[in-house]
Amino acid sequence: MSRATPASILDALNWRYAVKQFDPTRKIDPSVWADLEKSLALTPSSFGLQPWQFLIVDNPDIRAQLVPHSWHQRQVADASHLVIMTVRTSIDAAYINRYLDDVATTRHTNRDTLAGFEKMLTGSASMMTPEWAARQAYIALGQFMLAAALLDIDTCPMEGFSAPDYDRILGLPDQGLTTAVLCPAGYRAPTDSYAAAPKVRWPVTDVVKHL
Repeated sequence: MSRATPASILDALNWRYAVKQFDPTRKIDPSVWADLEKSLALTPSSFGLQPWQFLIVDNPDIRAQLVPHSWHQRQVADASHLVIMTVRTSIDAAYINRYLDDVATTRHTNRDTLAGFEKMLTGSASMMTPEWAARQAYIALGQFMLAAALLDIDTCPMEGFSAPDYDRILGLPDQGLTTAVLCPAGYRAPTDSYAAAPKVRWPVTDVVKHL
């Protein structure tokens, strides 16, 4: 049995838009937010390596500091929640070993059976750049926005920010992390005129081709 109907998914996708004005008085219910955090953790990634850390900025003072480095976009401060998707600046042997240990434990298998997989990961580590990691973060971004839309929660994917300033304010360099993309989440303000604007998309026949 389908967990969702095609109509419900398309309805959510047509309903969502990149919110320009959030209602600062409306907050996401904690239990609903907890499920959205789980949706982030369930995101697939290349090799399953999950090269990210999702920072939820609850502190209003920190969010206020970030606004000038976000092209003064108020979504960063006004949304109920702010998700900062950060990624690892490198994937080293220690990280790979930790991941493989987790695979063995979770799947109840002997670590030695993963030797071939380990060889493949270590051989590919040089290609696991911050740019590669950022592409994984965008998978999380898409999954998060769809999950939110299905729960009638608004989002706004944002690339308009200064990553070096974000990294500095959040102390990310010392953690081996860098900012990839932002996603404020909450509820649209009644005054946001973009909510009523028709969605502009190329026709399916233009963007989907069968070979």
